[in-house]
Amino acid sequence: MKLLSFMKNKVLGSSIDYKILPRKVKFDWEKTPVDWIPNQPYASYFINEINNILPAGEFWFCRLYNKVLPEITDEKLKQDVQAFIRQEAMHAVAHTSANKEYLSQRNIDIQRNLDIMDFLFNKALADKPFGKEVPKILDHQWDLFRLGVIATVEHMTCVLGKYALYNKRWEELGADPEMIDLIKWHGSEEIEHRTVAFDLYRHLGGGYIARYYMSVAVIVGVLGLWVDGAAHIMGQDPRFADKKPSLFRPWVWMEWYKIGRQDNQVLPNPIWLVAQQIDYLMPWYDPVKEGNTQDAVNYLNNSPAAKRALQQAA
Repeated sequence: MKLLSFMKNKVLGSSIDYKILPRKVKFDWEKTPVDWIPNQPYASYFINEINNILPAGEFWFCRLYNKVLPEITDEKLKQDVQAFIRQEAMHAVAHTSANKEYLSQRNIDIQRNLDIMDFLFNKALADKPFGKEVPKILDHQWDLFRLGVIATVEHMTCVLGKYALYNKRWEELGADPEMIDLIKWHGSEEIEHRTVAFDLYRHLGGGYIARYYMSVAVIVGVLGLWVDGAAHIMGQDPRFADKKPSLFRPWVWMEWYKIGRQDNQVLPNPIWLVAQQIDYLMPWYDPVKEGNTQDAVNYLNNSPAAKRALQQAA
Protein backbone atom coordinates (compact mmCIF):
# COMPACT_ATOMS: atom_id res chain seq x y z
CA MET A 1 0.00 0.00 0.00
CA LYS A 2 2.86 2.38 0.73
CA LEU A 3 4.24 1.76 -2.75
CA LEU A 4 0.88 2.57 -4.30
CA SER A 5 0.63 5.77 -2.30
CA PHE A 6 3.93 6.92 -3.80
CA MET A 7 2.58 6.30 -7.29
CA LYS A 8 -0.58 8.34 -6.90
CA ASN A 9 -0.70 11.83 -8.32
CA LYS A 10 -0.91 14.38 -5.54
CA VAL A 11 -1.28 18.12 -5.69
CA LEU A 12 1.96 18.94 -3.96
CA GLY A 13 3.79 22.19 -3.46
CA SER A 14 7.34 23.18 -2.72
CA SER A 15 9.47 20.61 -0.92
CA ILE A 16 12.02 23.11 0.40
CA ASP A 17 11.91 25.81 3.06
CA TYR A 18 14.88 27.88 1.89
CA LYS A 19 14.90 30.72 -0.61
CA ILE A 20 16.58 30.16 -3.97
CA LEU A 21 18.77 33.13 -4.80
CA PRO A 22 19.37 34.25 -8.41
CA ARG A 23 22.87 35.67 -8.99
CA LYS A 24 24.54 37.63 -11.72
CA VAL A 25 27.94 36.52 -12.98
CA LYS A 26 30.59 37.87 -15.32
CA PHE A 27 33.21 35.69 -16.98
CA ASP A 28 36.43 36.78 -18.68
CA TRP A 29 37.40 34.38 -21.47
CA GLU A 30 40.42 36.23 -22.83
CA LYS A 31 43.02 33.84 -21.40
CA THR A 32 41.10 30.55 -21.57
CA PRO A 33 42.80 28.11 -23.97
CA VAL A 34 40.99 25.61 -26.19
CA ASP A 35 42.58 22.82 -24.16
CA TRP A 36 41.37 24.28 -20.89
CA ILE A 37 42.35 21.01 -19.19
CA PRO A 38 46.08 20.74 -20.01
CA ASN A 39 47.01 17.68 -22.08
CA GLN A 40 43.35 16.64 -22.27
CA PRO A 41 42.10 17.88 -25.66
CA TYR A 42 39.27 15.34 -25.91
CA ALA A 43 37.91 16.12 -22.43
CA SER A 44 38.31 19.86 -23.03
CA TYR A 45 36.27 19.75 -26.23
CA PHE A 46 33.75 17.36 -24.74
CA ILE A 47 32.98 19.58 -21.78
CA ASN A 48 33.12 22.70 -23.96
CA GLU A 49 30.18 21.31 -25.91
CA ILE A 50 27.86 22.04 -22.98
CA ASN A 51 28.21 25.71 -23.93
CA ASN A 52 26.58 24.87 -27.27
CA ILE A 53 23.88 22.63 -25.81
CA LEU A 54 22.60 24.64 -22.89
CA PRO A 55 21.51 28.17 -23.87
CA ALA A 56 18.61 27.26 -26.17
CA GLY A 57 17.34 24.66 -23.72
CA GLU A 58 17.58 26.95 -20.73
CA PHE A 59 15.72 29.76 -22.45
CA TRP A 60 13.09 27.15 -23.40
CA PHE A 61 12.80 26.18 -19.72
CA CYS A 62 12.15 29.83 -18.92
CA ARG A 63 9.47 30.28 -21.58
CA LEU A 64 7.58 27.15 -20.57
CA TYR A 65 7.76 27.94 -16.87
CA ASN A 66 6.50 31.46 -17.48
CA LYS A 67 3.62 29.98 -19.45
CA VAL A 68 2.49 27.66 -16.63
CA LEU A 69 3.22 30.10 -13.80
CA PRO A 70 -0.46 31.17 -13.50
CA GLU A 71 -1.45 27.53 -12.91
CA ILE A 72 0.66 27.21 -9.74
CA THR A 73 -1.49 27.36 -6.61
CA ASP A 74 1.27 26.91 -4.01
CA GLU A 75 2.82 30.30 -3.25
CA LYS A 76 6.21 28.95 -2.14
CA LEU A 77 6.48 26.82 -5.25
CA LYS A 78 5.62 29.84 -7.38
CA GLN A 79 8.48 31.74 -5.74
CA ASP A 80 10.79 28.77 -6.35
CA VAL A 81 9.81 28.68 -10.02
CA GLN A 82 10.35 32.41 -10.45
CA ALA A 83 13.83 32.11 -8.92
CA PHE A 84 14.53 29.06 -11.09
CA ILE A 85 13.62 31.07 -14.20
CA ARG A 86 16.04 33.83 -13.26
CA GLN A 87 18.84 31.35 -12.53
CA GLU A 88 18.31 29.47 -15.79
CA ALA A 89 18.26 32.70 -17.79
CA MET A 90 21.61 33.66 -16.25
CA HIS A 91 22.99 30.21 -17.07
CA ALA A 92 22.00 30.70 -20.70
CA VAL A 93 23.62 34.14 -20.81
CA ALA A 94 26.83 32.82 -19.24
CA HIS A 95 27.18 29.92 -21.66
CA THR A 96 26.35 32.21 -24.57
CA SER A 97 29.25 34.41 -23.49
CA ALA A 98 31.51 31.35 -23.66
CA ASN A 99 30.24 30.61 -27.16
CA LYS A 100 30.78 34.15 -28.43
CA GLU A 101 33.83 35.30 -26.48
CA TYR A 102 35.69 32.02 -26.16
CA LEU A 103 34.89 29.30 -28.70
CA SER A 104 34.03 31.54 -31.66
CA GLN A 105 36.99 33.81 -30.93
CA ARG A 106 39.25 30.77 -31.27
CA ASN A 107 37.88 30.06 -34.75
CA ILE A 108 35.79 27.07 -33.73
CA ASP A 109 32.67 26.83 -35.87
CA ILE A 110 29.77 26.18 -33.50
CA GLN A 111 26.87 27.45 -35.60
CA ARG A 112 25.86 23.99 -36.79
CA ASN A 113 25.54 22.84 -33.16
CA LEU A 114 23.58 25.94 -32.17
CA ASP A 115 21.23 25.44 -35.11
CA ILE A 116 20.43 21.89 -33.96
CA MET A 117 19.56 23.10 -30.48
CA ASP A 118 17.49 25.95 -31.91
CA PHE A 119 15.51 23.47 -34.00
CA LEU A 120 14.91 21.18 -31.03
CA PHE A 121 13.78 23.80 -28.54
CA ASN A 122 12.30 26.53 -30.72
CA LYS A 123 10.52 24.28 -33.21
CA ALA A 124 10.11 20.65 -32.13
CA LEU A 125 9.38 21.37 -28.44
CA ALA A 126 7.78 24.78 -28.88
CA ASP A 127 4.30 25.74 -27.67
CA LYS A 128 3.30 25.22 -31.31
CA PRO A 129 5.47 22.26 -32.38
CA PHE A 130 6.69 22.72 -35.95
CA GLY A 131 4.34 25.69 -36.16
CA LYS A 132 1.23 23.55 -35.59
CA GLU A 133 -1.42 24.61 -33.09
CA VAL A 134 -1.91 22.09 -30.28
CA PRO A 135 -5.62 21.28 -29.85
CA LYS A 136 -6.94 22.98 -26.73
CA ILE A 137 -7.95 19.65 -25.22
CA LEU A 138 -4.32 18.47 -25.45
CA ASP A 139 -2.61 21.71 -24.47
CA HIS A 140 -2.17 20.79 -20.80
CA GLN A 141 -0.85 17.34 -21.69
CA TRP A 142 1.68 18.87 -24.08
CA ASP A 143 2.82 21.22 -21.31
CA LEU A 144 2.94 18.35 -18.82
CA PHE A 145 5.02 16.21 -21.16
CA ARG A 146 7.53 19.03 -21.58
CA LEU A 147 7.57 19.71 -17.84
CA GLY A 148 8.36 16.03 -17.35
CA VAL A 149 11.25 16.31 -19.78
CA ILE A 150 12.61 19.25 -17.80
CA ALA A 151 12.24 17.40 -14.50
CA THR A 152 14.16 14.45 -15.94
CA VAL A 153 16.88 16.70 -17.34
CA GLU A 154 17.15 18.55 -14.04
CA HIS A 155 17.84 15.31 -12.20
CA MET A 156 20.72 14.71 -14.61
CA THR A 157 22.02 18.27 -14.23
CA CYS A 158 21.93 17.88 -10.44
CA VAL A 159 24.04 14.73 -10.81
CA LEU A 160 26.49 16.60 -13.02
CA GLY A 161 26.36 19.57 -10.66
CA LYS A 162 27.52 17.39 -7.77
CA TYR A 163 30.17 15.87 -10.01
CA ALA A 164 31.51 19.34 -10.82
CA LEU A 165 31.21 20.86 -7.35
CA TYR A 166 33.23 18.15 -5.62
CA ASN A 167 35.68 17.63 -8.48
CA LYS A 168 39.27 18.46 -7.45
CA ARG A 169 41.02 16.76 -10.35
CA TRP A 170 40.68 19.64 -12.80
CA GLU A 171 42.48 21.99 -10.43
CA GLU A 172 45.17 19.37 -9.82
CA LEU A 173 45.78 19.19 -13.56
CA GLY A 174 46.12 22.97 -13.80
CA ALA A 175 42.84 23.55 -15.63
CA ASP A 176 41.71 27.04 -16.55
CA PRO A 177 40.12 28.67 -13.48
CA GLU A 178 37.53 30.59 -15.51
CA MET A 179 36.07 27.46 -17.07
CA ILE A 180 36.19 25.63 -13.75
CA ASP A 181 34.26 28.48 -12.16
CA LEU A 182 31.63 28.45 -14.92
CA ILE A 183 31.04 24.73 -14.45
CA LYS A 184 31.11 24.79 -10.65
CA TRP A 185 28.93 27.91 -10.42
CA HIS A 186 26.37 26.42 -12.78
CA GLY A 187 26.54 23.04 -11.06
CA SER A 188 26.06 24.59 -7.65
CA GLU A 189 22.93 26.41 -8.74
CA GLU A 190 21.63 23.15 -10.19
CA ILE A 191 22.03 21.66 -6.73
CA GLU A 192 20.39 24.68 -5.11
CA HIS A 193 17.27 24.50 -7.30
CA ARG A 194 17.24 20.71 -7.72
CA THR A 195 13.71 20.31 -6.33
CA VAL A 196 11.90 22.87 -8.45
CA ALA A 197 11.35 21.02 -11.72
CA PHE A 198 10.19 17.84 -9.99
CA ASP A 199 7.94 19.75 -7.60
CA LEU A 200 6.35 21.68 -10.46
CA TYR A 201 5.86 18.56 -12.58
CA ARG A 202 4.01 16.78 -9.78
CA HIS A 203 2.11 19.91 -8.73
CA LEU A 204 0.55 20.19 -12.19
CA GLY A 205 -0.35 16.52 -12.42
CA GLY A 206 2.77 14.66 -13.53
CA GLY A 207 2.70 10.95 -12.73
CA TYR A 208 5.17 8.26 -11.81
CA ILE A 209 5.03 5.86 -14.77
CA ALA A 210 5.90 8.59 -17.26
CA ARG A 211 9.30 8.94 -15.59
CA TYR A 212 10.37 5.67 -17.22
CA TYR A 213 9.85 6.57 -20.86
CA MET A 214 10.97 10.15 -20.27
CA SER A 215 14.20 8.92 -18.70
CA VAL A 216 14.94 6.74 -21.72
CA ALA A 217 14.19 9.60 -24.11
CA VAL A 218 16.23 12.12 -22.14
CA ILE A 219 19.25 9.85 -21.68
CA VAL A 220 19.34 8.98 -25.38
CA GLY A 221 18.75 12.59 -26.37
CA VAL A 222 21.27 14.19 -24.02
CA LEU A 223 24.05 11.70 -24.67
CA GLY A 224 23.43 11.77 -28.40
CA LEU A 225 23.44 15.56 -28.63
CA TRP A 226 26.50 15.80 -26.38
CA VAL A 227 28.54 13.30 -28.39
CA ASP A 228 27.37 14.67 -31.73
CA GLY A 229 28.21 18.26 -30.85
CA ALA A 230 31.54 17.40 -29.27
CA ALA A 231 32.49 15.35 -32.32
CA HIS A 232 31.70 18.31 -34.56
CA ILE A 233 33.89 20.80 -32.74
CA MET A 234 36.80 18.45 -32.09
CA GLY A 235 36.63 17.33 -35.72
CA GLN A 236 37.84 20.81 -36.68
CA ASP A 237 41.08 20.23 -34.78
CA PRO A 238 43.90 18.73 -36.91
CA ARG A 239 44.90 16.56 -33.95
CA PHE A 240 41.71 14.55 -34.47
CA ALA A 241 41.73 14.55 -38.27
CA ASP A 242 42.62 10.87 -38.57
CA LYS A 243 39.81 9.89 -36.17
CA LYS A 244 37.06 11.65 -38.14
CA PRO A 245 34.92 12.13 -35.00
CA SER A 246 31.24 11.46 -35.56
CA LEU A 247 28.18 10.45 -33.57
CA PHE A 248 27.99 7.33 -35.74
CA ARG A 249 31.63 6.28 -35.46
CA PRO A 250 32.66 4.11 -32.48
CA TRP A 251 35.85 6.02 -31.70
CA VAL A 252 34.21 9.05 -30.08
CA TRP A 253 32.14 6.83 -27.78
CA MET A 254 35.02 4.50 -26.91
CA GLU A 255 37.33 7.41 -26.15
CA TRP A 256 34.76 8.89 -23.78
CA TYR A 257 34.44 5.55 -22.02
CA LYS A 258 38.22 5.05 -21.90
CA ILE A 259 38.96 8.45 -20.39
CA GLY A 260 36.11 8.13 -17.89
CA ARG A 261 37.24 4.66 -16.89
CA GLN A 262 40.85 5.77 -16.42
CA ASP A 263 39.90 8.83 -14.37
CA ASN A 264 36.24 9.57 -13.72
CA GLN A 265 37.25 12.99 -12.38
CA VAL A 266 38.60 14.16 -15.74
CA LEU A 267 35.43 13.20 -17.58
CA PRO A 268 32.37 11.43 -16.15
CA ASN A 269 32.17 7.84 -17.31
CA PRO A 270 29.07 7.41 -19.52
CA ILE A 271 28.03 4.18 -17.80
CA TRP A 272 28.29 5.87 -14.41
CA LEU A 273 26.24 8.79 -15.73
CA VAL A 274 23.45 6.57 -17.04
CA ALA A 275 23.40 4.62 -13.77
CA GLN A 276 22.70 7.82 -11.84
CA GLN A 277 19.27 7.94 -13.48
CA ILE A 278 18.14 4.91 -11.48
CA ASP A 279 17.33 6.99 -8.39
CA TYR A 280 14.91 9.08 -10.43
CA LEU A 281 12.95 5.95 -11.35
CA MET A 282 12.29 4.95 -7.76
CA PRO A 283 8.74 5.62 -6.48
CA TRP A 284 10.22 7.21 -3.35
CA TYR A 285 12.53 9.55 -5.27
CA ASP A 286 13.09 12.77 -3.34
CA PRO A 287 15.26 15.46 -4.97
CA VAL A 288 15.87 17.08 -1.58
CA LYS A 289 18.10 14.11 -0.74
CA GLU A 290 20.05 14.36 -4.00
CA GLY A 291 22.42 17.11 -2.93
CA ASN A 292 23.76 19.30 -0.14
CA THR A 293 22.39 22.82 -0.48
CA GLN A 294 24.85 24.36 1.97
CA ASP A 295 27.85 23.03 0.07
CA ALA A 296 26.44 24.55 -3.10
CA VAL A 297 25.72 27.92 -1.48
CA ASN A 298 29.20 27.98 0.07
CA TYR A 299 30.70 27.76 -3.41
CA LEU A 300 28.26 30.29 -4.86
CA ASN A 301 29.18 32.80 -2.17
CA ASN A 302 32.81 32.55 -3.25
CA SER A 303 32.47 32.19 -7.03
CA PRO A 304 34.94 34.56 -8.72
CA ALA A 305 32.45 35.30 -11.51
CA ALA A 306 29.72 36.19 -9.02
CA LYS A 307 32.11 38.44 -7.10
CA ARG A 308 33.22 40.10 -10.35
CA ALA A 309 29.61 40.86 -11.28
CA LEU A 310 28.98 42.41 -7.86
CA GLN A 311 32.08 44.58 -8.17
CA GLN A 312 31.05 45.81 -11.61
CA ALA A 313 27.54 46.59 -10.37
CA ALA A 314 28.85 48.58 -7.40
